[in-house]
Amino acid sequence: MLAAEAFAVPTRDPSLKHDPVVLPDDPTGISEPHDILAAEEFAMPVGRPVGEGSSLARTARRKGPFVAAIVLAVVMGLRRLRSRAR
Repeated sequence: MLAAEAFAVPTRDPSLKHDPVVLPDDPTGISEPHDILAAEEFAMPVGRPVGEGSSLARTARRKGPFVAAIVLAVVMGLRRLRSRAR
């Protein structure tokens, strides 16, 4: 059995009528078509580029070898502890 057979949809009621829709005038008072995009009206600020001159890149270049050495030392220490536990 189809749902359309089980649940009949009634036709429209001829006693329910509404007046034609009348749109209000443009509140700006401009009669010709116009449109303003929000992207044009409220532009996003441009951030600083992340590149060679940024402080984040300089910090990463300075701390990179130090962090790698710490990670290597931790891994070697964990391997030594595992080998002693066996």
